[in-house]
Amino acid sequence: MRYSFALPRRMTSAIAACVTLSALLATPALAAPPTGAHPAAVTPGARTASPPPTGPTRDTAARRAVQDRPLTPAHLPPLTPTRVPPRPATEPGLQAASCTPGDFAGRTGAALVAFVKASTTGCVNTLFGVTGADAHAVFRESQMVTIAQAFTRTAATYDGDNSAGVWQLVLFLRAGYYVQFNNPDDVGPYGKVLAAHTVRGLDTFFARPHSGDVTAANGDVLGEVVILTDSADQQARYLRVYQRILKGYDSSYDAVLSMLAAVNAVYTPLWRGNWNPQYVRAVTADPSVVGTLHAFALDHLGLLGTDRAYLTSNAGMNLARYVEHPALRATVRPKAKHLLDSTRITGRTAGLWVAVATQADHYDRANCAYYGVCDLAGQLTRAALPVTHACDATRTIRAQSLTPADLGAACASVLGQDSYVHDLVRDDGPIPGQYLSTLDLVVFASREDYRTYAGAIFGISTDNGGMTVIGDPEDPANRPFAAMYQKSRDDGHAARIWNLNHEYTHYLDARFDMKGDFAQQTSVPDVWWIEGVAEYVSYGYRRITYDRAVTEAGRHTYRLSTLFQNTYTNGDVTRIYAWGYLAVRYMFEKHPADIHRMLARFRVGDYAGGYAVYANDIGTRYDADFDEWLTACAAGACAATPAVGRGPSRTSAR
Repeated sequence: MRYSFALPRRMTSAIAACVTLSALLATPALAAPPTGAHPAAVTPGARTASPPPTGPTRDTAARRAVQDRPLTPAHLPPLTPTRVPPRPATEPGLQAASCTPGDFAGRTGAALVAFVKASTTGCVNTLFGVTGADAHAVFRESQMVTIAQAFTRTAATYDGDNSAGVWQLVLFLRAGYYVQFNNPDDVGPYGKVLAAHTVRGLDTFFARPHSGDVTAANGDVLGEVVILTDSADQQARYLRVYQRILKGYDSSYDAVLSMLAAVNAVYTPLWRGNWNPQYVRAVTADPSVVGTLHAFALDHLGLLGTDRAYLTSNAGMNLARYVEHPALRATVRPKAKHLLDSTRITGRTAGLWVAVATQADHYDRANCAYYGVCDLAGQLTRAALPVTHACDATRTIRAQSLTPADLGAACASVLGQDSYVHDLVRDDGPIPGQYLSTLDLVVFASREDYRTYAGAIFGISTDNGGMTVIGDPEDPANRPFAAMYQKSRDDGHAARIWNLNHEYTHYLDARFDMKGDFAQQTSVPDVWWIEGVAEYVSYGYRRITYDRAVTEAGRHTYRLSTLFQNTYTNGDVTRIYAWGYLAVRYMFEKHPADIHRMLARFRVGDYAGGYAVYANDIGTRYDADFDEWLTACAAGACAATPAVGRGPSRTSAR
């Protein structure tokens, strides 16, 4: 997964400012935090702009990574569940064949409500990606008020499942708030009328007894409604609801993935509310939520080291996050320190220790000695990544526990991949003027270790299978890296390093084929190539059949021209990865000259020109042939190793 944080228009400079400020904070060694020994009082949101509301929630276990630069702890969200609730196998209503922004924009009143309720949740999820005129047409305030009113009516009879279409209504509202936050000029303003109707719906839902059912059906809906409280910036109003949900958790939830996700959803408004002054005032007036989080973390230390560890870690993270606010420090500091004293930087309890330490270090760094977190980055790196091994002069592995044999296998794999990719794409060497000559390959010992340490050390979200951060190729000090982890079983990756070759392909693609940073690279819809070629090389180079893609080929879900429009917001994981692979494989096997024409434009930064190759010059011309090719692929043709079209011989030393 390529990592490039897609900032909304309203927060394009906040991260750089936050990084600068963090670097200037002093770190004196203090035995305990004396009164007044902290940075000046901070107004909520003064240091950093608010992160956007939560986007679409499908396939979150393998969410693509979109981050251009490392983030500070201020913008690293709570951990997501390690296991995602399965989506309903069937849903009443329409299928994707009739799901366009125009289908929603062209309806108002009762017709709009009926259409939203009849749509699948997958269809409504696609609306998170609308922009421009579509964004206004679909999510203008009058449309949102219509759906909020319907939410209130539907919530009044909520019986614990989605039989009445409440899930779709909530998703529509969440999508509207998300799109309006990121594109306010496109959508237009939202005012008090919408807020009042949204609150009325939320109040009605939480008053229904069935909103507390511990069932998969209720969990699906409850989690979305909790996230809606945050999207609508109503975190202050529902503090008691959040505490009720946390206090209600017990072992009966553990077999119901959607209920675990619903409990975890509480951490989103508790975290993002810190940018809402009304929420901060509410917590200051009644800080009982601090005690609730402290008790939850202590009562559930036993979850650490399990696939539910995120529930405990997120409780500690949210508690320590409050230390930013001067009026809460006297309450928060001793509880945060208590959690740190109850855990360790390594071992089973590390997830909670790191979560608390990261927030304490970021928001109360002047008192780092009190918490024991001075030089936190150094502490974490020494604890989690003690192994450094140079594959060659430009590629280095930093690892948690790779053996000498593992290191040799990993190096051999990536070094051997160079010639494979060069022969495939027929590049002429590194793109001139870019600083991408080195790469650090960071390997954690497990997925849990990756989730525990990678965010704190490298400033990346970890709700994914690994990522590559190319940084700013124009910066002479640029140091790209790829972070990943070992799996417990051998599935064909060298040293069991999950996504090793996929992530390394992203680096090679950036160095040899796609000029500029990730924002430039994704200025046109080209995710079919970015993720598709990474999958294609990963499976082809390792000579492994991509079973999921072969299965998808038999379903004939997408036209090639549709895949050419892939973005990170209009497709789910299957469309982005498996279908991206199929599109790239087809183009290499049937039309390699078109790929090389496209890459010739990408290499000089002409993304509009490269896009025109497949969007305009090709358009729909290959759709019928692609459909026939899918039939052959599903029948066995894709089981063979993809052939590399070899051009003139070239060395892999570049």
